[in-house]
Amino acid sequence: MTTIVERVTATPAALALIAELEGRHGPLLFHQSGGCCDGSAPMCYPRGEFIVGDRDVLMGRIGGHPFYMSPSQFEYWQHTQLIIDAIPGRGGMFSLDNGTEKRFLTRSRIYDESEFNRLAPLAYGPV
Repeated sequence: MTTIVERVTATPAALALIAELEGRHGPLLFHQSGGCCDGSAPMCYPRGEFIVGDRDVLMGRIGGHPFYMSPSQFEYWQHTQLIIDAIPGRGGMFSLDNGTEKRFLTRSRIYDESEFNRLAPLAYGPV
């Protein structure tokens, strides 16, 4: 049996922050845009309060919540696994981690050659 390589994962610290935010806000959605105001920090929203574009890439789920990436960011990052972490600091202005004194941070690593054939499938647009 072949092991699927996830395109996005979360550290224990990120999973703890996700659980905290889910407890306050219900189902969540993440989006990695690379926007100007908050850099390339992953943004966390209450599910249903962020409009996912038809071309946005569903990278996978973290803590049970969908994680999307803009198409332009995916083109740049498609060869890397995203590792979502939570560290001390201020979250993005519009992200739910703002005000928790913790913030989400995207780390990454390049897939090795053997992983490319085992990558989790992609989906596009809202699911």
